[in-house]
Amino acid sequence: MPTFSSNNISENKNLMNSIIGVDLGGTKLHVARTQGAQIASQSRQLYDANASAEAVLQTIIEGIERHLSPEVKGIGIGVPSVVDPHRGIVYEAANIPAWREMHLKDRLESHFNLPVKINNDVNCFSLGEYHYGNWQNTQDMVCISLGTGMGVGLILAGKLYTGQTCGAGELGELPYGDSKLENYCSGQFFSRYYNSNGTDVFNRATQGDAAALEIYNTFGEHLAHALSTVLLAYNPQIVVIGGSVSYAYDFFIDSLHKSMQTFPFQSVWQATRLVKSQNPNSPVLGAAALFQ
Repeated sequence: MPTFSSNNISENKNLMNSIIGVDLGGTKLHVARTQGAQIASQSRQLYDANASAEAVLQTIIEGIERHLSPEVKGIGIGVPSVVDPHRGIVYEAANIPAWREMHLKDRLESHFNLPVKINNDVNCFSLGEYHYGNWQNTQDMVCISLGTGMGVGLILAGKLYTGQTCGAGELGELPYGDSKLENYCSGQFFSRYYNSNGTDVFNRATQGDAAALEIYNTFGEHLAHALSTVLLAYNPQIVVIGGSVSYAYDFFIDSLHKSMQTFPFQSVWQATRLVKSQNPNSPVLGAAALFQ
């Protein structure tokens, strides 16, 4: 399995109670050994989400093993799925067809003999932004992750809100256009409607390609619909945009702002701070923060 990034940032032999954070995305696996906001070591790799259930599990195990040390006291994992965080069961993982019901907590605790906590990947992203994003005096925050799919995480009254079965924030499943909101507000938009991919459109846009820039204008219009839904449902202080598509933030933000001029409650919109995530490590830091 190809590893496309691995590094040691700040090895400290005196670190105690380190936590390993794991971000399992739709196509990529990011594992880090953390100490609060600090990352001692980390690795990123592509993985085959269409592999067998056991093969995907083994990839995660091997990724974690690279960063184990005597200081590690737990493992936190974010997965692209509705999960039972108490029993650590992953149900119907998005983009991992073989994971219809994976008892991930039991399997990993048995293998590593360490406590394991599991939650939705965007919930972990939200925890990472809330604890380490430097958004001072924020109690109500919504994080929108735009990647292989679209996910929404909720921090309400200073606490992660997941709903009864960890399904809160699955706004990408709302009916929209000819399908659902996620198809218009994630990387799926480029492949579904333009027979392309986010990397190609981004590269063309950076070169000033008019067609690519127009695609992002249209994307911003659709994302404004998602943002409007978030504001009407939760009225947060801050909305954080993250995920791989957020690297093109500057290409779609003007279109989004223009589209938001039709939002029915402009006082609500004007009071909302919309920001781009500044920390690519927020998901793994948030996965580790499940132990806080």
